[in-house]
Amino acid sequence: MSESWEKVPVGEVRPGSRIRAANGNEVYVSRIDQAFLGRPEMVCFIEDTPERWFAQPARLSDTVEVRRPD
Repeated sequence: MSESWEKVPVGEVRPGSRIRAANGNEVYVSRIDQAFLGRPEMVCFIEDTPERWFAQPARLSDTVEVRRPD
């Protein structure tokens, strides 16, 4: 099975997605923290897996790439 990346608005990302941010960071989204740092226009994608813990902030007005099966 092959996969592709699709650009979507940040607000459409759901836990369980694998995303690629504009800076190239790939994140398996375990959870999404809303109003990141008290700012309602920000979210933070959190990867919390046995392999790593990683946080990727994003503005709701941005887009990210989501990996989709073809």
